Amino acid sequence: MKKISSVEEYIEEHLKWSELLIQLRAILLKTSLEENIKWNCPTYSLNGKNVLGIGAFKNHCCIWFFQGVFLEDNANMLVNAQEGKTKAMRQWRFDSNEIDDILLVESYILEAIENQKLGKEVKIERKKDVVLSELLLNEFIKNTEFKLAFEKLTPGKQREYAEHINEA
Repeated sequence: MKKISSVEEYIEEHLKWSELLIQLRAILLKTSLEENIKWNCPTYSLNGKNVLGIGAFKNHCCIWFFQGVFLEDNANMLVNAQEGKTKAMRQWRFDSNEIDDILLVESYILEAIENQKLGKEVKIERKKDVVLSELLLNEFIKNTEFKLAFEKLTPGKQREYAEHINEA
């Protein structure tokens, strides 16, 4: 995957959704949020805390709210993108290249900003231990390069791979 260095570049890489991304960005640039590229996507923060991001996918474009669980969502626009995994994050998905109700989008964004100012945040407890299966441990014995590569991963990635293998 190509490393994105600007929001303009992100929009150029997602031409299918460029009109919508430009509209969303215009709304966001009117706020007090700081624009960054994180995880190769446009991300908007307040005082160093991520508030929301925008993303383009094959079949939809979205705004994801990092602490979306606290949004009132009276219009029922939000979904949990990874049910059972994400606790606070919520997405508003768009399947056309235009915003039907700009004022509604703005109201969700302003509520997310206000919630951030109020300190509303789900604290995530991070698992500490990586549980390695016997299968994985045996592979480490057979292949030291594999073991060294695994050990270079962040603890979170080690857990993710180990859990995936353990579930197999």
